[in-house]
Amino acid sequence: MSRLARRALLAVAALASAAAPAWAQSFPTRPVTVIVPFAAGGPTDTVTRLVAEAMGRDLGTTVVVENAGGAGGTIGAQRVANAKPDGYTLLLHHIGMATTPSLYRRLAYDPVGGFEPVGLVTEVPMTLVAKKDFPANTLAEAIAVIRRDQEKLNYANAGIGAASHLCGLLLMKAVDAPMTTVPFRGTGPAMQEVLAGRIDLMCDQTTSTTEQIKSGAIKAFATTTPARLAALPEVPTSAEAGLPEFQVTVWHGLYAPKGTSPELVARLSQSLQVALRDPKLIARFAELGTEPVAAERATPAAHRAFWLADIAKWKPIIQGAGQYAD
Repeated sequence: MSRLARRALLAVAALASAAAPAWAQSFPTRPVTVIVPFAAGGPTDTVTRLVAEAMGRDLGTTVVVENAGGAGGTIGAQRVANAKPDGYTLLLHHIGMATTPSLYRRLAYDPVGGFEPVGLVTEVPMTLVAKKDFPANTLAEAIAVIRRDQEKLNYANAGIGAASHLCGLLLMKAVDAPMTTVPFRGTGPAMQEVLAGRIDLMCDQTTSTTEQIKSGAIKAFATTTPARLAALPEVPTSAEAGLPEFQVTVWHGLYAPKGTSPELVARLSQSLQVALRDPKLIARFAELGTEPVAAERATPAAHRAFWLADIAKWKPIIQGAGQYAD
């Protein structure tokens, strides 16, 4: 190769290198879509819509929330894993991102390698709730009813691997009383059945239950946290109520498809961090019994480390239970 040709190739490479960050800086030029892998009205949907609104203000474009529920969140996740890695199709998913690799033995996508983590969003406490006329007013009374009538009671969840399913497994193990489980396509539809009095019990995130508890539409027996929640100060913790082993929080994270450029992932992460400092989002999160994570946890590297550690934590629990989704 001649010296002149070599210089020309180097010049082209330099221009391409310089153009990538500039291209990322001009992003976005059209609306961004965030896929929620659960039904509308559920807790993950609520979190996503608040984040999308705040990110939209920072990005200067509309951030559309689209629900693609079913199969424990894998339908929506697969859609994002297979999407073009251009930053315009994202996934906001919960703790299921850590349990799916163990719950499913066969998937049409890579549940870990198919995504680029953008950042952690929040860790949401869970609450054990029941229909309004459930014959108990405290967790101790509820446990007695569950142990006595376990074959007659039904417990709602959003499918195997959903946060409500995992929380239910922990509850039934803690009280040593299995109940009939009724899966739904999301906790939104499940909550409607609890409100209608057709489902006895469920475990759901505070983003979905807080307002219903405050209104008296459902009963709350405990929060699955070490300390009482400011949004629900009258609801005891599971430890206070006599079940210290019944503790779980549900984290939510934002992801882009594998292959999304580091520059675009960084821009999205920057926007997420701005969104998590938005006063309107913070106030709304507080009303729902949660709060945004610290800025240092809303980064790609920090979320990847947290995500992989949680995968390792849940693997032996799921394998020990021997319950798989396929």
